[in-house]
Amino acid sequence: MSKSLLVTGGAGFIASNFIHYMLQQYPEYHIINIDKLTYAGTEINLQGADASENYHFIKGDITDEQLINDIFTEYDIDGVIHFAAESHVDRSIKDAKAFIESNIMGTSVLLQAARDAWNKKGKLAERRFHHISTDEVYGSLDLETDAKFNEQTPYDPRNPYSASKAGADMLVKSFGQTYGMNIVISSSSNNYGPRQHPEKLIPTVISTALQGKPIPLYGDGKNVRDWLYVDDHCRAIDLIFHHGNALEKYNVGGSNEKSNIELAMIICDMLDHLKPERQHSHKELITFIGDRKGHDRRYAVDDRKIRHTLGWKPLTSFETGLHHTVEWYVDQWQKAVL
Repeated sequence: MSKSLLVTGGAGFIASNFIHYMLQQYPEYHIINIDKLTYAGTEINLQGADASENYHFIKGDITDEQLINDIFTEYDIDGVIHFAAESHVDRSIKDAKAFIESNIMGTSVLLQAARDAWNKKGKLAERRFHHISTDEVYGSLDLETDAKFNEQTPYDPRNPYSASKAGADMLVKSFGQTYGMNIVISSSSNNYGPRQHPEKLIPTVISTALQGKPIPLYGDGKNVRDWLYVDDHCRAIDLIFHHGNALEKYNVGGSNEKSNIELAMIICDMLDHLKPERQHSHKELITFIGDRKGHDRRYAVDDRKIRHTLGWKPLTSFETGLHHTVEWYVDQWQKAVL
């Protein structure tokens, strides 16, 4: 059955991959993408998708109430998949204002517009609002424990970015509980793959190494993250949006916990193989810099809920996904150089 879906922040990393996935998986769906096109989003990420008759791009800000209401008036929106967010922790530490405006105020505007539009049609409980959150809302885990974040873990955000996402989560939950909206929330571990902005860890390691510059790692490099290939995350979002239970949250993990130094070493080994003309190993470029303020030590999510109830599991091995990712960035770098 044909549906019209509003995807927010669709020019960003995860959302652009999701749009490509959805257009291929559901060619009958109409995808409306709204994106402000800040530094982190580019229409280049949507090349190919923009040729589809079922894809429509709107440049705009989700905090613009008039624009958002107009979208719900013009299009009969069946569901919202809300990715749009300021997401870089370092930037939130330097200036939290944009994170509060986009992540909290923007989410509030979307919720209210969706509620009003769906309520008028008598379909408030049918049409779904899927909020994309992050594992960072849970805080930090100790390196020595085997525990992971589950859906009942109390929130303990430790930087302005994660605090703003936690606030957005609470707003989404409140609209479900108070107004009976059909909401669902998903939190994933760190994503990786093609089209990620260069400021993130994996693209930073690859790009600095290719340029022969120092590869910067915070502190002692032992901070641990669980890595999830973006295509596997897209499949999870698809399942949660279509089959997840209303008012519930689902964690999505990759079961690939790596310390930052371990990850950087693996990438350097791959680059040594892909770029053998370099006289010395790229590992020699690894450099430790002053630690990030409030740097969370470890993230890892317990995703047994989505595995058991929706039948999801990651299909891409870490080695395969990372190799594909490194090759993609090397190819992009070579094109830029030539």
